[in-house]
Amino acid sequence: MSTPSEPAHDRSEPGLNTIVGERRQLINLAYRLLGSLTEAEDAVQETYARWYAMSGQQQEDIASPGAWLTTVAGRVCLDVLGSARARRERYVGAWIPEPLPDRTEWISGRAGGRAEPADPADRITLDESVTMAFLVVLESMTPAERVAFILHDVFRYPFAEVAEIVGRTPAACRQLASSARRRIRAAQAPAVPAAGQAGLVRHFKEAWEARDIEALVGLLDPDAAMVADGGGLVGTVLRPVVGSRRIAEYLIHIADKAPGLTLLERTVNGRPGLVAQHTGVTVTVAAFGLAGDRITRIWAVRNPEKLRAWTESRQI
Repeated sequence: MSTPSEPAHDRSEPGLNTIVGERRQLINLAYRLLGSLTEAEDAVQETYARWYAMSGQQQEDIASPGAWLTTVAGRVCLDVLGSARARRERYVGAWIPEPLPDRTEWISGRAGGRAEPADPADRITLDESVTMAFLVVLESMTPAERVAFILHDVFRYPFAEVAEIVGRTPAACRQLASSARRRIRAAQAPAVPAAGQAGLVRHFKEAWEARDIEALVGLLDPDAAMVADGGGLVGTVLRPVVGSRRIAEYLIHIADKAPGLTLLERTVNGRPGLVAQHTGVTVTVAAFGLAGDRITRIWAVRNPEKLRAWTESRQI
């Protein structure tokens, strides 16, 4: 199995370099399939564990290690997605995909009190397929739909190869991807230019800091919705807050309850977003859905387990 962007492998050296070289591709795939960097890393670790559990001769007999790793990773993710549905039914409040920092800001370690740049293999490629709005739609799909769609439409695998991973016929996988595509189209909002996105989020930040409720209402679509994810670990609303004025009032209430809250403009999943810090600690990462000159959706992630890329392994 291969993709147009997959480098050719030197079969004279099928060992460590070849295998490690696939990690970035696998993390990219697994994050899109699972919506969680933590789960993606676990899935890739499991994939490598299965590779190294084989004998040297078994590894040598595999014509394309990259294809083998992708197939196994896809199947691992499919299994995780199946069990995740049951876990998320027990989840406290709303479940939002794990937010990611911009790859130019992502820091993976600290040495001598200084942050060091992450290994490129540890970065997620941030593009249209990892925006929060896109990932939220993926959550509405069945596991098989999600896997077939991501493998074919995002990573450009032919349906014959997708079928090997999903365990269905190529024709069935084509139908799954088509169904997923319809979900994406139905949820798509008109595109907002990048400069307009950044400006709108900046005005929102300024209105929030000024506790200007009318300005907030004016920036929000009348039917806007805000969803928060605390995972039962921190306090937050358990149901969506709907309506521009209700959202604005709630945000002012939060600002009043947490004096000293600092708002920072940051890239979240490839789009302008906000990071809220309290006493220097990141406590919330917010992503936005925009249409025209209004904010239509706010996804606020407060679950500390989903903020590790913003707290434990990077500095702002």
